Amino acid sequence: MAGRIKAEDVEAVKDRASLEAVVREHVTLTRAGAGRLKGLCPFHDERTPSFTIRPAVGRWHCFGCGEGGDVISFVQQVDHLTFTEAVERLAASAGVELHYEEGGGPREAGMGRRGRLVEAHRVAEEFYHEALLRSRDARVGRDFLRERGFDSAAATRFGVGYAPRGGEDLVRHLREKGFSEEEMTLGGLAGRGSRGLYDRFRGRLVWPIRDITGDTVGFGARRLHDDDRIAAKYLNTAETPIYKKTHLLYGLDLAKKAIATGRRAVVVEGYTDVMACHLAGVESAVATCGTAFGSDHVSTLRRILRDDAAGGARTIFTFDGDAAGQKAAMRAFELDQRWASQSYVAVAADGMDPCELRQQQGDDAVRRLVDEAVPMFEFAVRTTLAGFDLDTAEGRVAGMKSVARIIAEIRDPALRPEYTRTVAGWIGVDVEQMRDVVAQAPKGMPTIGGPGASRRTGASGGDGPAPGETRGGDEGSTLLPRPDLRDPTVLLGHLFLQVLVQFPRLIAPEDLYRVEEESFVAPAHRAVFLGTLTALVGGAADRPHDWVEAIVEASPAPVDTLVGALAMEQIQARVDPETGEPDARYVGDLLTRLWEAPLQARIADAASALRRVEHDDPARAHEIAVELQGLQLELAELRRRRE
Repeated sequence: MAGRIKAEDVEAVKDRASLEAVVREHVTLTRAGAGRLKGLCPFHDERTPSFTIRPAVGRWHCFGCGEGGDVISFVQQVDHLTFTEAVERLAASAGVELHYEEGGGPREAGMGRRGRLVEAHRVAEEFYHEALLRSRDARVGRDFLRERGFDSAAATRFGVGYAPRGGEDLVRHLREKGFSEEEMTLGGLAGRGSRGLYDRFRGRLVWPIRDITGDTVGFGARRLHDDDRIAAKYLNTAETPIYKKTHLLYGLDLAKKAIATGRRAVVVEGYTDVMACHLAGVESAVATCGTAFGSDHVSTLRRILRDDAAGGARTIFTFDGDAAGQKAAMRAFELDQRWASQSYVAVAADGMDPCELRQQQGDDAVRRLVDEAVPMFEFAVRTTLAGFDLDTAEGRVAGMKSVARIIAEIRDPALRPEYTRTVAGWIGVDVEQMRDVVAQAPKGMPTIGGPGASRRTGASGGDGPAPGETRGGDEGSTLLPRPDLRDPTVLLGHLFLQVLVQFPRLIAPEDLYRVEEESFVAPAHRAVFLGTLTALVGGAADRPHDWVEAIVEASPAPVDTLVGALAMEQIQARVDPETGEPDARYVGDLLTRLWEAPLQARIADAASALRRVEHDDPARAHEIAVELQGLQLELAELRRRRE
């Protein structure tokens, strides 16, 4: 068994792995002030970006769901890996050699289970592709592609391959490469029968299905031979530890840059449609992998599109013009409320899919198809009305009632009157009559969870702990009340901790040590302050990528989330555009106000004591008066410093 990865190697991975580059694989980021980037959170649905990263210190935090951490924790959560697997994956891409304690080595030559399965799929992809290009048996596959306008260069671009008909060809190849039977079956590359292992795909054209980072995690296989014992036209890899079909979109690894840049995604129905679109210049095309387009796909695309409440993003669905295509379009329409911006539908006039359209009319026709897409709800209205006889009064009334529910669901209230007028014209009824029916329409497509829904609900912000809080049932933790930032004295401590956590070297040690624990009114703030002092003494401030983690380790567990939030929050002051450091006057003002706080408390206590004894104990009153005068002089000096 492998030993633990040495701590210094973990630190080297964190230093060399680019948090920004890793996050951009999953989230489209925009500038959010000096030294910060923001985007839609990959861990919960939201309309307004609350996911923030600070690349310079290697930290991320979502102010919507409260999740946060470093580059390793991000990879762990987004790819569902263990700590060791995440470190090994990052080390491989960053070129860091890992060493293990107790003389151990990495599992399976540097890879965890996921790494081994991904590597097996990479080897399988190469094997299939070589078979397509070289094997005599694969001629039927080459003919299939050629008939659809795809040459060998296109096959290579998309990694298309051919699974030999022999039944054990891939199994033998993988054995020669050192893969175990368990790895082959667990990854869905082979099945187990009475005579041993057999190839999962045989005599079929295969497309590698890659995750967003470009790792091949499964395959889609198209039937080619009439005597294929499996009648299904397409076979896809079954669910495996690395293949989750509801989370994957074919072609996303190739399309993500175009989607993020143009803020436009094109969802097509098949692998050849994706190929046709990309070759025609529509490089933002993707397709589902053997499943209907669902809410997880929406979430994935929204993060890359930057589909937020500000608008500007566009998702276009292309469907065949047949009944099945219309049914698929209406299923997609049921998810329309999960988008922050409008979605669109493109259907060729003669019902051709993008692959057929490219074959018969060329690349320009594919581009026009996408450019001329109509809003999703317009397509839904026309599709719905097609089921009614609008030549009769009964048909018009029934059609009105049916489509009124769709119009009532249009998110932009400014569009509803216009569409009400337009649809009234399509049906052939009076606008006022249509408007009345829309006003009375029941909700036809209720929002389920909604893209803006956070995991927090309820009066206090939700079922998850707020910054500075934990659930009372957490083992070894004590519930700390959430700092009430409406209280100016609490807010002062919060603003100071923002600076201290984000820029510890801006505050001279002699100034920092003059800040008293009692200056922080909120217990959670006090805990973070003490944890920060401990981390400073340990020298962690000299290691930017370790600094926040050092504070977390030195603080009680209930404030972990608060520390993460403080590390990422925007400082409300004039900042250096290059470094993000706040203005020195702002920092100095916070310091002196914190110094003042305990002085003011002692002055108030002394004044109260003086009032109580001034008539009964003149000697004691004199002592208190002298003390009070000294405190007032000290306070006056601090205030002069602020000026």
